[in-house]
Amino acid sequence: MWDNAGLLRNIANAFFALSVLMMLYGAIHYAVHLPNFLPLRSVRLDADPQRVAAADILRAVHSEVRGNLFTVDIERVRQSLETLPWVRSVSIRREFPNRLAVQLEEHQALAHWSSGMLVNRQGEVFSASTDQLLPEFTGPEGSSSEVAAYYGQFSRQLAKVDLQMAQIILSQRHAWKLRLSNGVVLELGREDMQQRLARFVEVYPYSLAAELGSLKYVDLRYRNGFAVGGLEGQS
Repeated sequence: MWDNAGLLRNIANAFFALSVLMMLYGAIHYAVHLPNFLPLRSVRLDADPQRVAAADILRAVHSEVRGNLFTVDIERVRQSLETLPWVRSVSIRREFPNRLAVQLEEHQALAHWSSGMLVNRQGEVFSASTDQLLPEFTGPEGSSSEVAAYYGQFSRQLAKVDLQMAQIILSQRHAWKLRLSNGVVLELGREDMQQRLARFVEVYPYSLAAELGSLKYVDLRYRNGFAVGGLEGQS
């Protein structure tokens, strides 16, 4: 090999090219880590937040920004923003030469949950405060998504007779109970809930609406009918 001039020349050229590449990499790495190289100067929000204060967003970003446009830890900034109340998710991208673009998805509150929490439209529990007039969801831990899904289905059924829910309750035994905004309680039980509610909706305008002032509850857990409570002569 040592008497092969062409091979030795090719090896030398390869080492030279490798050394040049390593020097370039080192220079670029050094340059992008200089504190004054493309320093971050601003944050741009893709849309005006409805629930989150812009000042809180900027404060959370500034508290976590280290380095410049290339070296800032985007994941760390994202996690900091997602700790803010009403923030559901965050995406961040770099914008040349000196800006971060932040896109927030905010929670849309659907109902109150136990222990002062809220439930969003995806059925997720989150911590925030609100003065909105919202229904109340009650259920076992981890059931918020199921309760939210049934709330939507039950609401559409009740809307046919202009009724709304104030509370939906899922018991530990997986039995469903609805409290309407007029105070009437509907017992749906553990099975065929939508069919039972449909039966109530069908007869409500003809036999129950006129008794609304004295009607307290309707037990729909019967196969071929229902029982009512609170009417005169009823126990």
